[in-house]
Amino acid sequence: MLYSLLRPLLFKLDPETAHRVTFSALQQAQRLGLIKKPQIVCTPHSLMDLHFPNPVGLAAGLDKNGEYLDALAALGFGFIEIGTVTPRPQPGNPPPRIFRIPQAQAVINRLGFNNQGVDQLISNVKRSNYRGILGINIGKNFDTPIENAVDDYRIGLRKVYQHASYVTINISSPNTQNLRQLQAADALDRLLGQLKLEQTELAQQFGKYIPLLVKIAPDLDNEQIASIAALLQKHRIDGVIATNTTLARTGIEQLSVAQQNGGLSGAPLTQRSTAVIHQLQALLQGSLPIIGVGGILTAQDARNKMQAGASLIQLYTGLIYHGPALIEEITRSICPEWLQKG
Repeated sequence: MLYSLLRPLLFKLDPETAHRVTFSALQQAQRLGLIKKPQIVCTPHSLMDLHFPNPVGLAAGLDKNGEYLDALAALGFGFIEIGTVTPRPQPGNPPPRIFRIPQAQAVINRLGFNNQGVDQLISNVKRSNYRGILGINIGKNFDTPIENAVDDYRIGLRKVYQHASYVTINISSPNTQNLRQLQAADALDRLLGQLKLEQTELAQQFGKYIPLLVKIAPDLDNEQIASIAALLQKHRIDGVIATNTTLARTGIEQLSVAQQNGGLSGAPLTQRSTAVIHQLQALLQGSLPIIGVGGILTAQDARNKMQAGASLIQLYTGLIYHGPALIEEITRSICPEWLQKG
């Protein structure tokens, strides 16, 4: 209710300014004890040997540097994913680089992995009191040649390994030049092979196994999705996140802002991301969990993702348009179905 009153004011601000204002206020409210965490009865489930208190998570991108973990935890998420983080700090693409499309409940962004670097993210994680399930999403620096991308992913994996509940390999952002080439069969085969070797060495070194997930794009044809599914199984990847933002503009072509470059999220992505989940489920047959993300703006959107084959879901753009109340609404709606899945 409160967010619905504040949103028109926030939408008068530049999107990045609105983001900073919102999260700073949220952090201050949490520190003052003003946030009442939703009391939702939901039977915990174990996936990837992790115990999820509920199936609704935060997608990577809203807290790139892990600065707001305690405040976000107070909103009732079952798990939180931070990042994307790169080995070295980088500013990302020049602004303006986020564009709201209220008519379509959508957002276009071309942020370009702007972040303070993996060392700062780790410092932020260490300072927080959050002890829930934490995913850390890693990527490559923009100026690392694509043929050397695995070096950046190995650095990221090594550095975050002790601090993450799971690690996500982001090879699907449309805002880092050539990054999506890593989804091609030969490139992905090499990348996953080397990262699994790194994961094995780290598990032996630290005496604990941290699951490795891959986040894929919605802009893939059936053959590409089948190839990726086969490689996920071949390399014993622990989970897949479907999907990232899209380059398509289906349904919003007539809107002027739709011509902006970048990845589109929100309602126009809903059906496509759900279709990718459905195809992955048919191919993987439950061999590894699917986290569904992309255009979840209502409880029904979340249920559709679960029915298509997702074991967990993540929110991003839905929070921008509907605020924190969406977390409780969706959690209450899908917990019974989640129980049946177990």
